[in-house]
Amino acid sequence: MTDLVAVGALTSLIPRQVLDAAIATHGCRERRVRKLPAHVVVYLLIALCLYPDDDYEEVAEKLTVMLSLVPGARWEAPTRGAITQARQRLGTEAVKEVFQQVARPAATESTPGAWLNRRRVMAIDGFVVDLPDTEANVAEFGCDSAGGYETAFPQARVVAISECASHAIVAGDVAGCWAGEQTLALSLYQQLTEEMLLTADRGFYSFPAWNQARHSGAHLLWRVQAGLRPYWLRDLEDGSWLAVIVKPTGLRRSQKDRLREAARQGRGLDPEEAVIVRVVDYSVPDRKGEHIRLITSILDPAEAAAEELARCYHERWEAETGIDQLKTHLRGPGRILRSRTPELAYQEIWAYLLTHWALCTLICTAATTAGIDPDRIKFLGTVRIVRRSVTDRAAFSP
Repeated sequence: MTDLVAVGALTSLIPRQVLDAAIATHGCRERRVRKLPAHVVVYLLIALCLYPDDDYEEVAEKLTVMLSLVPGARWEAPTRGAITQARQRLGTEAVKEVFQQVARPAATESTPGAWLNRRRVMAIDGFVVDLPDTEANVAEFGCDSAGGYETAFPQARVVAISECASHAIVAGDVAGCWAGEQTLALSLYQQLTEEMLLTADRGFYSFPAWNQARHSGAHLLWRVQAGLRPYWLRDLEDGSWLAVIVKPTGLRRSQKDRLREAARQGRGLDPEEAVIVRVVDYSVPDRKGEHIRLITSILDPAEAAAEELARCYHERWEAETGIDQLKTHLRGPGRILRSRTPELAYQEIWAYLLTHWALCTLICTAATTAGIDPDRIKFLGTVRIVRRSVTDRAAFSP
């Protein structure tokens, strides 16, 4: 009977066959008939993300309410203890696998604001989530608060790549708050594709990070710290300029000088030692003249003018909107996660990333079909509609 369980409007985006494949891959399928088989636990995790104010039993009843109406059924919703045990049996990797299999950019060629001259605009950013204050969570994730170790919640750090137009997170990594964003980001660059233009704030730049991201074939548009001083090569007609950046460590001064001279003469460079970039400098009037320096791998102004690149960079703030949707509108402001052990905390975070991706994809698909910008569809309104769909149609797959 549990084969009938679904998550309403999100079921088509997170289909049963993907769940079954991930469960089989990671060997967490149940060995005997249970009230909460592994695929139902994944759907239950999504429902728990949709109903963060409700306890385990209430959410389980919402998800399976129609099962009690099946003729001849003697269905009772599982208890909190049964749900916790089922989550422990499932583990983290199967949920992470489901996310990795389904999470893809949602925008099509006709989605407004999704592209810069045939390049899909993406952004990388990081955030932290608060966890229950247990000894296990503190040991695994650590605490990060200016107010003092004793008063802080343990926190997990998440770094994610998202599509700017849809806000859909398509890649992510999770660690303790002790982990740096640059370090976590290194694991994500291999998931970029050649059609993408990745934007990033100044905290993500380093010479190795730039090279690793470029190895994916994606183009980059990153803000850099004021201390980075690219070596000028020549000015371009749109006000930007070409420059060479030399590996900051491991080279003698004479070697760096030779690399700069080779770049000036147009000779080939080993990207592990030096790279050619295009620099865009501008100020933001409504930020008291704040100076912003961008570097990009798009070297030809005919492909993207400096003004277009500046506008595109500011679209990366859409990624922050997506993170706010997850943390404020989906999870709730100031709310900590449910999970009191590290394994279940990782599992819950991947479930939130999966749920947020599905909601953003649903919004983007609807907006593109209607010919409007996805930003015109309210995220919280969509969450409410999906919650109703879970309650109304939870027992039966579409």
